[in-house]
Amino acid sequence: MNYVLTTHDLKKKYRHFQALNGLSMHVPRGSIYGFVGKNGAGKTTLIRLICGLQNPTSGTFTLYGIRNDQKNIEKARRRMGAVVETPSIYLNMTAEENLKQQYLILGLPSFGGVKDLLHLVGLDNTGRKKAGNFSLGMRQRLGIALALAGSPDLLVLDEPANGLDPQGIVEIRELILKLNRERQITVLISSHILDELSRLATHYGIIDSGRMIKEFSARELEHACRKCIRLEVTDTRILARILTEADIEFKIISPTTADIFEKVNITWLAKVLAMEYCEIFSIQEKDESLESYFISLTGGAGHV
Repeated sequence: MNYVLTTHDLKKKYRHFQALNGLSMHVPRGSIYGFVGKNGAGKTTLIRLICGLQNPTSGTFTLYGIRNDQKNIEKARRRMGAVVETPSIYLNMTAEENLKQQYLILGLPSFGGVKDLLHLVGLDNTGRKKAGNFSLGMRQRLGIALALAGSPDLLVLDEPANGLDPQGIVEIRELILKLNRERQITVLISSHILDELSRLATHYGIIDSGRMIKEFSARELEHACRKCIRLEVTDTRILARILTEADIEFKIISPTTADIFEKVNITWLAKVLAMEYCEIFSIQEKDESLESYFISLTGGAGHV
């Protein structure tokens, strides 16, 4: 698989605090990669390292195949745009003026793409309104526009929906999907809003205490979090035999509990089990979410 970003045994220590502790991750080209972890797990630290705002204590990372200790790493970074923590915008300037200032900082030859970027993020009708009077969602979209000024292949967003109202969250989601699908921009998103992230991400990395717990695709998550019917019975050995004979997919959880992954006629099943002297104690629908899957992997709810 072709990866835009990889890290290998990446470590970052601040005096007595180990922010990253051997992190290894792989962000596929063209993906929307959801970077998930509790507060203090190391998400923002990783973003700061790849953006060049800080240096790792040890370990390496690569951007487009260029390692962080190679001379041309800055050339690779020019292919990346980022919004770290809060958008860096001039509150006394309009959206257009902010973008023009960013073009000057990047040394771009003209302002030719400014209006297109404003239209892309839905800020083309803000006129002379100062950014200081923008809503939080508008500021977030302006921050993304600034990150896109250099036409990056990789967009890094640190908690892009943090603090937004439902409408603002929808707007950011639709913008990210548009950038990924229409412009083929790879997006790395750090987020604690797991339900919203599950509507976007094609790949995930779950980090805890500075280490990667697990990486998986959205398809693998869907399989792990499949809808099912959970049955509690007196003897799952009898249940397993009956379901196997009926060619119904199931998984035994414990001697008395099983998950059934297909539609099943409960009246028929109860009748057949009763004939085998096996009773049903409870039946419930089960649909594991990304949040509950995250909790099961990290061993506790905490704060994500």
